Amino acid sequence: MIEIKNVTKKVGNKVILDDITLSVEKGTLVVLIGSSGCGKTTTLKLINKLIKPTSGEIYIDNRPISKENTIELRRKIGYVIQNTGLFPHLTIKENIELIPRLKKEKSVEEIEKTTVELLEMVGLKYEDYIDKYPSELSGGQQQRIGVARAIATGAEIILMDEPFSALDPMTRTSLQDQLFTLQDELKKTIIFVTHDMDEALKIADKICIMDNGKIAQYDTPENILRNPASEFIQNFIGLDRVWNNPEYIKAKDIMIKDPVSAKPSRTIIQGIEIMKTSKVDSLLVTDKENKLQGIVTVKDMKSNINKSTSIEKVMSKELLFVNEDDNLVDILGVMNEHSVGYVPVVSNNRKLEGLITRSSLISVLSEQFLEMEVSVLG
Repeated sequence: MIEIKNVTKKVGNKVILDDITLSVEKGTLVVLIGSSGCGKTTTLKLINKLIKPTSGEIYIDNRPISKENTIELRRKIGYVIQNTGLFPHLTIKENIELIPRLKKEKSVEEIEKTTVELLEMVGLKYEDYIDKYPSELSGGQQQRIGVARAIATGAEIILMDEPFSALDPMTRTSLQDQLFTLQDELKKTIIFVTHDMDEALKIADKICIMDNGKIAQYDTPENILRNPASEFIQNFIGLDRVWNNPEYIKAKDIMIKDPVSAKPSRTIIQGIEIMKTSKVDSLLVTDKENKLQGIVTVKDMKSNINKSTSIEKVMSKELLFVNEDDNLVDILGVMNEHSVGYVPVVSNNRKLEGLITRSSLISVLSEQFLEMEVSVLG
């Protein structure tokens, strides 16, 4: 949808953007984030042709924007900025309907119907706001109108430059939720600038972290948290960030690898010996392809008189397990709901990958918080 290819922007001798290349897929919300002066707002302005690159090109739907009529291009792109950019002398209705009326692609009735729908989508009653002026609205209400106006243009691309940064925390959280809901429904292509990593994690499909005019890392929120590309990224997001977002902690990150297991053809006496040696009170039973078949406990084995019986005959086949990509929140939910102290971890083909126990969870979490404390003290 949007391709930024080898773009450099200089102002005098100062390099604002240094040969950046970035691809934004259609229907995704990409967050540009970084410290002040890193080039994120400049990138946004280049896409809207508010400024021109020193070198390189930007493409929208494979067409270079340098060849596009600037006014026509801007009418196809919604723009939401920090101070909303609403026209103070126009009513809310007039603000929202300005571009649609100029484009003349819809009838007046269709435009008015869309205005009603958009106001409802951003949580405002049509009749309560259409005749008001921006100065009569709170900051949060103005930003809602700004979002509605950007969508009203019919644009497939919406650029948002720190739109919620000046708002109080409660209003900001509400608008972040509203934006996420709108995006989930409308699937616009949105590029959102912020300096707040928590905000980025909350709304983004992909995050582009910038530093000194370069792209330091561009990836999904999960991959950035789990695999920071450099020490700069690690310091930028914070060492404890992934642990403050447990939905990004996967079973494969915290499981015990190579748990004690046995083949179903093993006899009960063999199974008991394996348990003694490994100091466990249960065995996961797997076939020759290491696919999970069942579980057998000491109690199951000792209750059977014939110790030459195969453990396949006494194992439980009603298994509770989680997938290796399930997150910590889901795993704890399963363990609490079923009141179990452990749960096997499998891959998509039910191959046994590991085991999570309450004690291993405590150990992993304690170790992580200890590392965080040492880092802070160090």
